[in-house]
Amino acid sequence: MHLDDLTQSAAMGSRLSQSPGQITRGLVLMGGGARAAYQAGVLQALAALLKERPVQANAKFQNSAAKEHPAQQGAFPFQVLVGTSAGALNATYLASRAIHGLNGLQGLGEFWHGLHSPLVYHLPDTPMAKFSRWATALGVTLSARKQGAALDSMPLVDTLHRRIQLNNIELALTRGDLKALAVTASSYTTGVHWTFCQTHHLQNQEAWNRPGRRAELQDITIEHLMASSAIPFLFPATPLWVDGNMEFFGDGSMRQSSPLSPAVHLGANKILAIGVGQPQRASIGQPPIGASASSPSKKKPSLGNIAGHAMASVFNDTLLADVEQVQRVNQSIQQLKAHLSEHHSLALAQTLPFREVEVLAMQPSESLDALAQAHVHELPRPVHRVLEGLGALKGSGASLASYLLFEPGFLRALMALGALDVAQRKDELLDFFTD
Repeated sequence: MHLDDLTQSAAMGSRLSQSPGQITRGLVLMGGGARAAYQAGVLQALAALLKERPVQANAKFQNSAAKEHPAQQGAFPFQVLVGTSAGALNATYLASRAIHGLNGLQGLGEFWHGLHSPLVYHLPDTPMAKFSRWATALGVTLSARKQGAALDSMPLVDTLHRRIQLNNIELALTRGDLKALAVTASSYTTGVHWTFCQTHHLQNQEAWNRPGRRAELQDITIEHLMASSAIPFLFPATPLWVDGNMEFFGDGSMRQSSPLSPAVHLGANKILAIGVGQPQRASIGQPPIGASASSPSKKKPSLGNIAGHAMASVFNDTLLADVEQVQRVNQSIQQLKAHLSEHHSLALAQTLPFREVEVLAMQPSESLDALAQAHVHELPRPVHRVLEGLGALKGSGASLASYLLFEPGFLRALMALGALDVAQRKDELLDFFTD
């Protein structure tokens, strides 16, 4: 996040009919394959928390009606939605349910409860696959050479068409339940990181152009979602038209340097950002028997370990770094305004083309690699065979499996962890949603 992002977004706020002092909440959802079920758990628990808020608010703020708006307690709590990869699926699903208010957040949990791997992808069929993992691996290799990806993602296309009502997004924008929906993807053709934005047609929204990242106004389609969630090497690239040309796109997590920037550009000044990364992953190799858990392993990393590390690098969301940058920019703005005020330039301080942005970031409080390792047995047998052959079912190798574990046991465990993290940060979240 750079100062010019905040400068441009301050001017954009007026074009989006945002009055001074008005709070516009944004939700930023990062990518991570099956790990994004954690976001559903967080948002489902958040909906329950906000539904309880009127009773708690009346007890805490009996004489502060201006701080709370009980009439709006059931309204959809975010005006700007931004998603990347699997987070883009979540953001778009929420946009299609925004007309249902807080129930839309709870509906996302129902969406994930109904998923399992055959509804997302499948391996190519080979006659000998059921007898040999080598035959399965051969099928994967042939598929990868043919379509540039190891897996067929057409099941996900069918699932999204059946479960996301895209027409409701325009309805939510028209009614004012939403101001904007944005989905990010990375162009294999040019290397540019694109953000596709859907806003109401009456809003005087303008796209932006920054080094390595651009925006374009387009109605979000299933093709945008498939492009944003096309995990490299696993899911095939998706063609989209941008700037008058057709380009091929892959996962939006690639080359994502400023994940908060689209929300800020679209007018959000309070942002809840939910990532699915973790500060430290499991050890590459298991320590020898009898050695302490803290001693480094001398075992060479397997192909699965390396693939898991590479995948974690792709999804190494820069969320926390961007949050830290926003905080530094906020401090700079505060110091500048204080300096101007001290020198009797209060009017000038109030007209500065900068605005502060409050960000609350959430990440899993427990290791998702360890959680995945406890559920790898749920993987479809052909996928299990391939990952086992790669050495990707133990230690940090389970990191690779975690992106493909669209199985009920793992997804429910992730959602339960999300709900637990909401309970642990209840006061922070309530403060975030207090005007």
